[in-house]
Amino acid sequence: MKIGIGNDHVAVEMKEIIKTYIAETYGYEVIDFGTNSSDRFDYPLSGEAVANAVVNNEVDKGILICGTGVGISLAANKVNGIRCVVCSEPYSAKLSREHNNTNMLAFGARVVGSELAKMIVDSWLSGKFEGERHQSRIDMISEIERRQR
Repeated sequence: MKIGIGNDHVAVEMKEIIKTYIAETYGYEVIDFGTNSSDRFDYPLSGEAVANAVVNNEVDKGILICGTGVGISLAANKVNGIRCVVCSEPYSAKLSREHNNTNMLAFGARVVGSELAKMIVDSWLSGKFEGERHQSRIDMISEIERRQR
């Protein structure tokens, strides 16, 4: 599995922790679309880059990290086909996969510590879409996207 990861200048350290964690724990390849500098970096750039990689099947899933996770997720969610969730605890991350079939996860380097971030990533990566009753809602979201083109 390939995981795309993106970040802004606030989240450089957290990104490196999560990249290493995913590679060592899961053996997944992590493709970096973020910055490695503490110089100001606009989060929409990496949010869109990872989102495009997801919808173009260059990566299987995407993870985004900025100060809160909110801004970078908003940028990603502008890309048709993206369902990016912002989580600061594992339960929502797990249910976002099971019920909403999210293909991207975002969290904030200023909101969660590295150990909690790892738990959020674990819950999200291990969550499996349940389909059935949830699929009709995913279809409704896709229809909204089609109408907005």
